[in-house]
Formats: sequence, C-alpha cells, structure tokens
Amino acid sequence: MVAPLSRVLAALLVIGLHVHAAHALSGYQINCGARGERVAGNVTWVPDGPFVRAGNAAAVPSPPPGMPPMLASLRYFPDASARKHCYVLPAQRKATYLVRTTYYYGGFDGGEVPPVFDQIIEGTRWSEVDTAADYARGRATYFEAVVRATGRQVSVCLARNAATAPTSSPFISALEVVPLDDSVYNATDFSSYALSTIARHSFGHHGDTLSQPGDEFNRYWEPYSDGAPVVESQGSVAPAAFWNKPPEDVFRRGVTARRGDTLELQWPPAPLPKASYYLALYFQDNRTPSPLSWRVFDVAVNGQAFFAGLNVSTAGSMLYGAAWPLSGQTKITLTPAPGSPVGPVINAAEVMMVVPLGGRTHPRDVIGMEGLARGFANPPSDWSGDPCLPVGNSWTGVSCSQGALARVTALNLTNFSVGGSISDHIANLTAISSVWLAGNNLTGQIPIMSSLHHLASLHLEDNHLTGPIPPLLGDLPRLQELFVQNNNLQGNIPIGLNRTSITFKYTPGNNLNQQ
Repeated sequence: MVAPLSRVLAALLVIGLHVHAAHALSGYQINCGARGERVAGNVTWVPDGPFVRAGNAAAVPSPPPGMPPMLASLRYFPDASARKHCYVLPAQRKATYLVRTTYYYGGFDGGEVPPVFDQIIEGTRWSEVDTAADYARGRATYFEAVVRATGRQVSVCLARNAATAPTSSPFISALEVVPLDDSVYNATDFSSYALSTIARHSFGHHGDTLSQPGDEFNRYWEPYSDGAPVVESQGSVAPAAFWNKPPEDVFRRGVTARRGDTLELQWPPAPLPKASYYLALYFQDNRTPSPLSWRVFDVAVNGQAFFAGLNVSTAGSMLYGAAWPLSGQTKITLTPAPGSPVGPVINAAEVMMVVPLGGRTHPRDVIGMEGLARGFANPPSDWSGDPCLPVGNSWTGVSCSQGALARVTALNLTNFSVGGSISDHIANLTAISSVWLAGNNLTGQIPIMSSLHHLASLHLEDNHLTGPIPPLLGDLPRLQELFVQNNNLQGNIPIGLNRTSITFKYTPGNNLNQQ
C-alpha cells in the first residue's frame, strides 16, 4: 500500500493553469461534469459521461475571471456506501501513460473547506487529496503519475478515507490520460512500480508554466529561481535526442555560478519523505562551441556522487537516477573541474517518487467480473476499476484473496435489486467459493459453471430465472448448498444434486422433475 504524499508535497504541484495554442494532444483530456466539448487553444476537452458510471455533475459557482474551462465544472460522488468511484478509459495494453488529476473546489457544495479523500490508480492507492491550503490561496491543485496499462483499460478512482467528513463528497475537475513514448522514463520497471510526480521545474525561468506546444505530452514545467545567476541560450536542442523528450524551451535558460565556484541548489523546495525517487537533470552549454571553451563539472546529490566529469555541450545532456534514495531536504551540487573556463550550469529537473504497485486482480477474474457487470442491468455504482484492489476498496459484495494476483473468492449481492442476467463470464471466476444473488430481479438462464471447482454455496432464490438447471452443476466437487426456489426453472433435476452432502432447495416455485 502506498503512503499518501504529505500536504507540503501536494503544494509543490500547485500551478496557475494557462492555456496555450497547441497541436492536438493524443490521449484523453476530460472536463469532468461538463455538458459538452470545450476548446482551449487547440486542446479539446471532452465531457466525462462515457468514462464514468456514477456521480453528479456540478458547475463551480461564481468562477473567478479567466478561469480555464476545465475548472468551471466538476463531478462529485455523494454515495457514501460506494467503496470507490472510478473513471475507466480505453488503453493499449503494456503502453505507458501520464495521468493527471486536477482539483478546484469552488465551494460547489456550499461549504468553505474542500473535502479530503484518496485517489487510486490501477488498483494502487496513489495519494491523499487535500486541497484546502491551495484553495485558500485561490489555486487549483494537480497530481500526476506515470503508469503502465496492464490491460486494455486504465482506471483512476476516488475513495473516501478516515479524513473524509460524513457530509462531504469526493470530487474531481479534470482528468488527463496521455500516452508516452516507450523511451520516456523507461529505466523504471513499470510492471512493478509507478511514478508519482513531486516536482518538475525549469530553472532561471519566470512567469508562465511551460507545457504545450513545446512538450508533446503536455507535462508542466514550472518556473524556478533561487537567486543564482541566470544564463540564456539561443542554441538549438532536439528533444527527440533525449529519452524523456523535454521541451526545447526549458534549455533557453539555466542557472549558473561564476568560474571556479560550486553551484548548489536546494531543490525541490520542500523536504521529501524517505523513499526511492526517479531523478532527471537537464543541462546545456549556452556558448558557441570552441576547442578552448568547455564546461565540465561533477554532479552530487546530498553529498553522494551522481555523475563525475559531465562535459556539457550545446546539444544538451541528461542525467538520471532510476531509484535514487532521498529523504528530507535535497541539495544538488555542481562542482567545476579544475581549470574549467566557466562555471557549471543546470537548466531543468524532474523528481518522481517510485511507487510500488499494490498488486492487481488476476486477469481471468477481471474478465469474469467485468462480464457480470455488463450483464447486470444496474450493478452497484462502484462496479468499475479493479474488482479487488486496493484492499478495502473492492467492488461492493466482492471478497478477494490477497497477494500479487488477487482472486475473487465470494460474491454477495443478496437483495440488491439487481436486474439483467447472469453472464456466462462467471465461469472465469475459478477461485470463487460462494455466489449469493438471491432476492434480485435476474432473468434468463443459469449459466454453465462447471469450471468453478471451489464453489461451495450457490444462492439464486427469489429471482425470475428460466430454463433448466445446468446438468453439470451437480458434479461440482465442493458444492454443499444450492438454493433456487421461487424462480421459473423447468426440466429435470440433475442426478448429481441428489447427493446427501448437498442441501438443495427448489420449491416453492419452478417446474422441476426428479429423474
């Protein structure tokens, strides 16, 4: 389970959102709660209806002048009985995505303080969302992660936690899911970890945050200056030459030190919790190339050697540490080589927490549960996203085993007024021991369940099921009870159900015959 980021770290991610003309972005830019498409620059923000099954849309009352369109509406989730509320978006299996959630409270519920809640990505508890300090300063808050899709969907969910007030509701203003090129952050083992952005800065810059069109993935590079001398460059840098493809504009300025002096940066500004981090640093020599003009220096992080003898050119350089241990205040030190004609320089940096994934539900069970959800006319509102994870936020009525691959072990939707039919995909739930669907409005036939060798208890009574009892149901080796009374079943009772070890109830109702 992932510990939520501290409020101080969340404050690092506060920005003034600015809209720039841009090339069309790939992926999804979702305006939560909006009624129609909105265009900002060349970015088209689409309504969230196709991606979420629950919640209510609301407009932000009395929006401040100049508010970006993606912050003028939101979706909130008042159902306190739901274990989570999920957005589910199409994805390419094994592709890597940048996921950004944005929150602007706006007093939509008549309150003064935004609610506190958790956000979940792909079944892993990502972080706590507490935007109170940022909202008090009139700012929106965003969170950003990089994650690999294990299947053909990516899920982003909100969930109540112990800090969520009983009368408040989780909410979200905008959601972005952008595919990344294979090279971006590719030193991370995304089969076991995700990255959660802590800070991304462009040194020596002032004013607007850099994003689109320079950054093809619309990452936010915030301006940062600590009083160190600033150098400017007109040299051309090709983003495609770097694995992470930073925008060319971040190389236009940098911070430096005088000849012979060491450059020290306290960055990021806030202390970091003890963890492993992905750290990327970007450099460029702003001067005209010359055999007699070179810029070489050593790079250290918190006194530990990060790279020795970095020779920076006008083409630019990138250094990274894929799992660098950091804790507390971080200091980056650039020490010039003896005789270097100029001081060291740095242009930009990124730091992301390496987040261990909390496991996932077995793909076979995901297929089975998603099939059941499609077959039911009105499943519980939290039946989307990962069926089992994170622990404590499984789908309503679903119990699971624990481990790297969680398995569905029980299903209980007794008296939930569920309609529709029982999907044949239930046969995928090969670890399940009990299925209780009594007291609903289910129609259609009982599907074949011969693969459910662990099934011990099956309750389908008090529905509107028709057709025969599948003949092989009585051959399930662990079946101990089968209740089907008060349905409209017809045909012969399978011989295997006459075993004394099975409690079998089929009356009243039905038109079944003993063989």
